[in-house]
Amino acid sequence: MKLSVFGCGYLGAVHAAAMASLGHDVVGIDPVADKIAMLSAGRTPFFEPGLPEILTASLATGRLRFSTDPAEAADADVHFIGVGTPQRRDGAGADLTYVDQAVADLLPHLKPGALVVGKSTVPVGTAARLAEPIARAGGRLAWNPEFLREGYAVKDTIEPDRLVYGVADASREQDAAILDEVYASAIAARTPRIATDYATAELVKVAANSFLATKISFINAMAEIAEVVGADVTQLADALGHDSRIGRRFLNAGVGFGGGCLPKDIRAFAARAEELGRGESVAFLKQVDEINLRRRQRMVDLVVDSLGGRPHGRRVAVLGLAFKPYSDDVRDSPALDIAVRLHGLGAVVVSHDPEAIPNSRLLHPQLAYATSAEDALEGAEVVVLVTEWNAYRELDPVETAARVARPVILDGRNVLDPVAWRAAGWNYTGMGR
Repeated sequence: MKLSVFGCGYLGAVHAAAMASLGHDVVGIDPVADKIAMLSAGRTPFFEPGLPEILTASLATGRLRFSTDPAEAADADVHFIGVGTPQRRDGAGADLTYVDQAVADLLPHLKPGALVVGKSTVPVGTAARLAEPIARAGGRLAWNPEFLREGYAVKDTIEPDRLVYGVADASREQDAAILDEVYASAIAARTPRIATDYATAELVKVAANSFLATKISFINAMAEIAEVVGADVTQLADALGHDSRIGRRFLNAGVGFGGGCLPKDIRAFAARAEELGRGESVAFLKQVDEINLRRRQRMVDLVVDSLGGRPHGRRVAVLGLAFKPYSDDVRDSPALDIAVRLHGLGAVVVSHDPEAIPNSRLLHPQLAYATSAEDALEGAEVVVLVTEWNAYRELDPVETAARVARPVILDGRNVLDPVAWRAAGWNYTGMGR
């Protein structure tokens, strides 16, 4: 099929390359010339495992190309909107500037009968609003939310765990059939597929993110209690996880969640509920957000306490800057936030991350960055592990002890073996353990 993807950021670039790898003829459209030049040369503007390989392979076949000119999408039968919806500068709601601009750029080039497919995470009601100008231009609108996990986005696009189509009643079968053709390989693999209305499709993504955020903040709330009573939140999570109604995934206590999705999506959902007069229905999300942010300060407090209340001039090694491993994304990253807060208290913070240093340096050039974990550890009085990269999980406690000034480690993700680290002479502290 002939497809276009408007927006070549994280979502759009992955979607365009993945669709081309499945055999479709795809053009990616984005107004940022530097980004288009990079992608056209087979270089990715961000780190995502597997993306460079399918990008270069699809470019080589001629099935994938990129342009800044929306007119290049004129011959496409299906147009995907994959732009960002960041938090508004003046409030908690979602900023739909990029969505509205993408649709405005597309409409003059929309051929009769073409299907426009929204993938961006938007407040409920957005699709119904956009459907009208698209219909006047001779097209139709569907909403097909994405469920990508950073670090696994290529797999999640090519082999999704479910497909959700929000389609208009008048053209439900026709539009669902077109999307079935787009996702033919996933349909052949019997991927669960739900064809529903616009509002339900819009709610699926924000509801899923809200549930996951709630689960993480729940176990972090339990960690706060565990620290007071002397319980081990990791064993608590293991016991809870054996209940099939609860499950073990996303029950990992630590410094909390971050990234470009969960934080801004739960805030936007709460803001939209207020607009709809149903703010009380998701009022708990404010508590979810507060618990999450509180965990960052808890780690800062632990560092200060470990330094006897005098952090000024003391060297602290921060291991991790991205909000999660297998990513260079530092948007709303707990790890980077903790490093910045410690720097603000006068500590000599030296940070390392396998992939996220360039993005971190752009936002916070005042921090010191090490080219290796070993350099960051050298002479540290406290080691803070805040992003659970495998390289940090696999640190040898004996060898690491030889590099630091004081063997004190704060495990912000509860991924190290306390017994092994304490046996090597370390003062080990986990979160809620």
